[in-house]
Amino acid sequence: MDTTRGVATAARPWSTRPTWAEVHTALRRSLVLFGLSLRALALGLWLSVVYTFLPTGLSVPLLPGSQRAVRRLVDRQRKLAAQWSGVSVPARYPPLPDSGQGPELHALLARRHNQVWRDWRFVVIDPLAGGVIAFVPTALLLSSVWGLVTAFFGGQLSHAWGNIWYMFIPVSGPFTAVLAGLLAVAVALVALWDAPHTAPRHARYLLRVLAPSADEAMAERIEHLTTTRSDAVDTQMAEIRRIERDLHDGAQARLVAMGMTLGAAERLLKSDPDKVPALLAEARASSSKALDELRDLVRGIHPPVLADRGLGDAIRSLAHLCPLSTEVTIDLPGRPEPPVESAAYFAVSEILTNAAKHSGAARAWIDVRYVGGMLRIDVTDDGRGGADPSRGTGLQGVERRLATFDGVLAVSSPPAGPTLITMELPCALSSPKTTSS
Repeated sequence: MDTTRGVATAARPWSTRPTWAEVHTALRRSLVLFGLSLRALALGLWLSVVYTFLPTGLSVPLLPGSQRAVRRLVDRQRKLAAQWSGVSVPARYPPLPDSGQGPELHALLARRHNQVWRDWRFVVIDPLAGGVIAFVPTALLLSSVWGLVTAFFGGQLSHAWGNIWYMFIPVSGPFTAVLAGLLAVAVALVALWDAPHTAPRHARYLLRVLAPSADEAMAERIEHLTTTRSDAVDTQMAEIRRIERDLHDGAQARLVAMGMTLGAAERLLKSDPDKVPALLAEARASSSKALDELRDLVRGIHPPVLADRGLGDAIRSLAHLCPLSTEVTIDLPGRPEPPVESAAYFAVSEILTNAAKHSGAARAWIDVRYVGGMLRIDVTDDGRGGADPSRGTGLQGVERRLATFDGVLAVSSPPAGPTLITMELPCALSSPKTTSS
């Protein structure tokens, strides 16, 4: 996931004069956010106890459960910020094992300036900062209700209680009661005006507290590039070893056999010339098979159709060879850089191969387009679903291949299907397209 600060995208704008329905929705959202801040208060008290005893090691076993509770609360806040305000709050969590997380979490909290530490800090400060932001419209409305009560019953209450105030106005008679009523109405109008701005304001606060700073984002970016570079080097070395193995076991062996056959033909040329034509035919067959294997090997390194015709026709070629009935839609106004084209091509090839082998699908759909500086590829099949990158090496390999170019892989594959795999690669299109859409 991207480690830079999120950008506020265009959410649904409130009208210049919000309708009553919009104000009601805004007030309800502010109360939901306030309720989450109360949950954060209870969780923050627990985390304070856990954090206090961390140096002694007594609370280390409690860290995994505490972290899961924090993550659920923070993810809920991020989801609401995206839905209600169009603000994406980025997060990049360090990898942790499925079990025995206590010592790793302890090290992360001690090191600070990572996503786990930022989440814990947020839970502690949210009851004050986030709670105040969320409760302001409701507090103003409650204040205005009290102002109206003092306006209508202030005289009687002042005699019964001896003294009654609304904000800075002592209500003791008709004149001060009218002033209190007018001030209450003004406060109510302010509350109704402020309510639609509460959720966007709260989302900006989340972005400031939860997103990494510029220095932290740079450090995480360097770490990400280091990891992807290491993966790219490992992938390249594995590819080199595969090429060496294919050459040694395939074309090289056939060329050696062809040389031995030609040597035998040369020796029999004078002593038994009738056997030479058969040996030459065998050598020619070996050379033809070696040439076919070399062509297959070259196609596996960089398909000629990809180099000559571009990504669109290369994917169409994959769809033609795929055993599934595959529909392809291409909308590329140009060609990506060759490394990106190659990564996208082999990623689609791997996904189609997995779908044909494991999904039980009969049909597949491929949609390739370029939007907002991103090459986006959607591959859908009507199979049984259940695809999970964490359970196999195929999708993990695709994910590592895309990560080299800052690309991302998203998988939606419910148990009953269908499976939708989305790939996005940031790139620029450098030349006009050579094929029709």
